[in-house]
Amino acid sequence: MTLPDLSVLREEQRDLAARTVREDALGEVRLIGGVDISASRFEQEVHAAIVVLEWPSLTEVARAGASQVARMPYITGFLGFREVPAAVSAWHDLPVKPDLLMVDGQGLEHPRRCGVATHLGVTLDVPAIGVAKSRLCGTWPELPEPVDSAVPITDRGEVVGMLLRSRLRAKPIHISIGHRISLDTAMRWVRATLRGRRLPEPTRRAHDAASVVRKAFLA
Repeated sequence: MTLPDLSVLREEQRDLAARTVREDALGEVRLIGGVDISASRFEQEVHAAIVVLEWPSLTEVARAGASQVARMPYITGFLGFREVPAAVSAWHDLPVKPDLLMVDGQGLEHPRRCGVATHLGVTLDVPAIGVAKSRLCGTWPELPEPVDSAVPITDRGEVVGMLLRSRLRAKPIHISIGHRISLDTAMRWVRATLRGRRLPEPTRRAHDAASVVRKAFLA
């Protein structure tokens, strides 16, 4: 696997970030898609899954998965180039398309404002929210203990996301804009789909689905 020219990829990320719509540009949400990519840094394959849930029941109505040979190595800050192609392939195989995507990964909470959720959202031109389990950049004030507490994440003077305590005695999650949605609206949708778990239902189920795709590939 050839190491790509990271300077070229940085410019591509800046271009994607410049095309990101950071305000609400979505219609009625009837179907929500959860996106997850299962990809070890030590493996050459990437396994993506999208699970489509009806709103507000969160009943699954469709799913699709894809496994691909990764086009580049695992490099922190550049995962969109490694992971998004498989997610796009899964998207094209869906029999119905969701109105909103929740992506297991960062959106604007990224040094160049182009995490996986933004990369995918702009590529497909679909409203997208980044729901990440760990920090990529930024700092934040101390997060209060009560469930549903939230504080802003800032990087170089810009608010790039929110840290949300979604469940008691669980690590908080990072919510950021992916594309065509405001941060306030992204927070409302994440909170509405938590169902008492640490992760919102769309990404939680997509995580399970991506594991199934990966196991089927390795079987």
